[in-house]
Order: sequence, then C-alpha cells, then structure tokens
Amino acid sequence: MTDQSSHHPLSRRNFVTTAASGAVLASAGSLMLDPKTALAKAKASKESSSETLSATLYKSLNDKQREAVCFPFDHPLRSKVDNNWHITKPRLGADFDKDQQAMVREIFLKLHSPEYAQKVLGQVESDAGFGKSSIALFGEPGSGKFEFVLAGRHVTRRADGDAVEGTAFGGPIFYGHAGKKFHEAPDHPGNVYWFQAKRANELYQALDGKQRKVALLEKRSRGERGNKTIETKGSIKGMDGLPASELTGDQKDLLHKVLADLLAPFRKKDVDEAMKLIKANDVDKLHLTYYKNENIGEDEVWDVWQLEGPKMVWYFRGKPHVHVWVNVEA
Repeated sequence: MTDQSSHHPLSRRNFVTTAASGAVLASAGSLMLDPKTALAKAKASKESSSETLSATLYKSLNDKQREAVCFPFDHPLRSKVDNNWHITKPRLGADFDKDQQAMVREIFLKLHSPEYAQKVLGQVESDAGFGKSSIALFGEPGSGKFEFVLAGRHVTRRADGDAVEGTAFGGPIFYGHAGKKFHEAPDHPGNVYWFQAKRANELYQALDGKQRKVALLEKRSRGERGNKTIETKGSIKGMDGLPASELTGDQKDLLHKVLADLLAPFRKKDVDEAMKLIKANDVDKLHLTYYKNENIGEDEVWDVWQLEGPKMVWYFRGKPHVHVWVNVEA
C-alpha cells in the first residue's frame, strides 16, 4: 500500500475557531449565539477530556450517523483490533460535518502526550489521511459504560473513561508507520515510532553473551492475526525470551526506559493505568525477545522484538515497516 495524504493536521487554535463557528450554528432553536458564549464553549471544548468530547460528539450525531456508528456497549466489535481496518463504513472526512471532524481530531490529539500528539497525528495523515479514518461509539454517555474507538490504517485508539475494567487504553490498541516508504531502510528514516526500537536495542547491547542467547531467537515472531496477535497467556509457563528477573540492576533501569519510551506517545491517564497494571502483574515476569531472522539488513539492530508478560503483549514488528500491537490487562 502506498502512502497518501491529502489532509493536513488541524492545530488546536484552528480547532477552537472551528468549534466556535459550529457553536454559533448549532445553538438550539436560535439563529445567533452570543460571541462570548461561543468562545467560552470553544475554550471549554479545548480543555475537555477525550471522553467529554466523545459525549458531545455522540449528542451531535443525526439519526443516520447514529445508526451507522453507535452500538451497545457489549457489542463484540468494541474489542476488535487490526493493523489496517475500519470499524464502521462511514469515513470521517466524507460522512461527518466540519465541526464533528474537528471534534474527533481533538479527541484523538488528547489521547496522546503533548510531546507526541502532533507527531502521531502526522503519522496518520501521511499513512492514509485522518479523514479516511472511521469511528464507532459504544454505549451511552453518562451511563458509566461508554467508549469511543477510532480505526484506520496503522491506527486503533480508544477513549473509555475507565469504563472498561481490567485493561489499559480501554482495550487492545494498534499503532504503526511506514515512514519514507513501505519497505523501510534498516535505520527507518522518518518513522515516528522507531525511537522505541532503538531503546530496546540499547538494552540488547547491554546484555551479556549468555543473556543474548536466551533473548535472541531463530524462530519467527508471533505474526499478525488480528485479535489473536494480542492474546495473553496468563502465566509465564513456556514463555519465550529473557525474563526480567534475570537482568542486573543497570539492565533493569534500561528496561524501565524501554517501558517509558513505549508509553511516551500516550496521555498521562493511560500511562499511569498501564504502569499500574504492569507492576501489579510483576515487572520481573516480563520476557524480552528479539527475532534474528526477521531483521532488515545485517546490522544486528533487531527490527522485530517484543515484551510479553502473563497479562501483557507489546509486539513491535519493524519489518517491512513498523507495526505495534498492544494489550495490557489486569
């Protein structure tokens, strides 16, 4: 699939402007709205969480949109994840008005850290175009069971407001990027997420010979099979790779840096929840694995690797470009 993008990221300033205009037009039963009120509503939207904005989006949908993208909270589609898919048929850029598009963009930005939000949005734009994404809403706002999901090429994100118990990010997520081209060079130029693999390879370089023999495997990695990709084992029995319990103190410090980099693109709320679950399941039970035969080039900078625990899968498939599958459970 070739990269294509005909859309450009909408800045937060532009979002405020768009939202203010939309607030004027959407005033219930009136043709005009006081500009100060519109500005206040726009500012409130900017300061709102992804979940609050998702509730506002839900209320803005017309009957046709609601029929196409709204489902009961327990619908099986809610937990689906894949690397290139659409959760519903409508496309953001074609089937939603400008104010709704701006709202979805802001929901997406707020799911990420201030440092990485625009970079991640740029990745979605370059890989397919944000306007080609799809959305779904599960449950009803205010019910305690409500979740927003956005899906497209190289993206599955969720906003659940802790409605989904026992899992980080509201369920399994996916992120990826084809930087300069589909078949990336060994150094992955322009790839938004390659910094994570560089850190993981820094840890590999810190391993001694005996540890490397356990961590570096000749077998193929788990591959990509939709939700089967992120199924957790529930125990460490038969788990491949080097257990974190066999790392030295300095190596464990590097492991924590790997975890920090994996979580760096995401908002603090989700980072805190993920780390709470990872620690509850014992960091020492995480297993680190690199896959020798799926490497790009002969540089021994391993493109395909993973961190796996009894209740966690973080699978980084860096060949031919970056695909990352994530599932962190209680």
